[in-house]
Amino acid sequence: MSVSTSPATGSETAAETGAGTAAAAAAPAAVVAMPFAKALNAGLRAAMAADDHVLMMGEDIGKLGGVFRVTEGLQAEFGDRRVLDTPLAESGIVGTAIGLAMAGFRPVVEIQFDGFVFPAFDQITTQLAKLTNRLEGAASFPVVIRIPYGGHIGAIEHHQESPETYFAHTPGLRVVSPSTPNDAYWMIQDAIASNDPVIFLEPKAKYWLKGEVDTAERSLPLHASRIVRRGTDVTLVGHGAMVSTLLQAAALAESEGTSCEVVDLRSLSPIDYGPILDSVRRTGRMVYAQEAPGNVSVGSEVAATVMERAFFALESPVIRVSGFDVPFPPAKLEGTYLPDADRILEAVDRALAY
Repeated sequence: MSVSTSPATGSETAAETGAGTAAAAAAPAAVVAMPFAKALNAGLRAAMAADDHVLMMGEDIGKLGGVFRVTEGLQAEFGDRRVLDTPLAESGIVGTAIGLAMAGFRPVVEIQFDGFVFPAFDQITTQLAKLTNRLEGAASFPVVIRIPYGGHIGAIEHHQESPETYFAHTPGLRVVSPSTPNDAYWMIQDAIASNDPVIFLEPKAKYWLKGEVDTAERSLPLHASRIVRRGTDVTLVGHGAMVSTLLQAAALAESEGTSCEVVDLRSLSPIDYGPILDSVRRTGRMVYAQEAPGNVSVGSEVAATVMERAFFALESPVIRVSGFDVPFPPAKLEGTYLPDADRILEAVDRALAY
């Protein structure tokens, strides 16, 4: 798994990635409340307005506006030559995006659901991730692949999976996952501005989450992790939809006299370990939570790295809470499969017991 804090392919600096689009930076000062999906829509609109080379491709993203309405209204505004409805052919969609990137465009591809990405897996991992290296830096491939992922929507098989580890393990790909509307707004623009391919994981359970969006000033670069709640006893770390569950667990723990610090990973490759290690060195304990299965996962890598780099600061082993190592179950069992605040608090108690 790629864990370096340096860029995935070396074709740009983190500062350049965080620069985003000129139009977004020049947006009038405003803090507005909007749902996560609408924040993504606004970020996509800003990126398309700023650069005519940005275009979008996907199943039902044009007239329908996408299954989750993330691209609603964009085809009407920018035309069907820049917002393209495609056949149900994920491998063809990504392959076409690679060719467009080679021709100087910045394609943004939508995979309708997480489980549908696997027909395109070969294109992503053996072509898109490797082409810049194969060509010795002679060409860049600024393709963004948007993937709604994760559970909590009561859907059927192939609609609630968490495939992030496959991509975080692949050198040459950047992998990010916002957890708030404000991050969604800025991170999608920064991903589009990146000259490297970006897997942009959208926690679909949070599409309706409403929050404040500062359209004038971003808070962090694309690949920075962030402390979202201060605490002194245990560090809780996670990404995507799990961040709100960690915050819920931290609030419950506080009512019982335990102070938990919460870190939002935001970027899965590269990983910004600075805030995580600083927090662990203060609290001495860490719990990582994720929806994905625990075996050979992002949580596994973060736990191993913290054990290596902050071993003498730890008062207990790093404890992981995850989905079980089985295929995602039918919807009626998702509440048992997915980590909740109770399972996280149980892990906190285990950490404190050492």
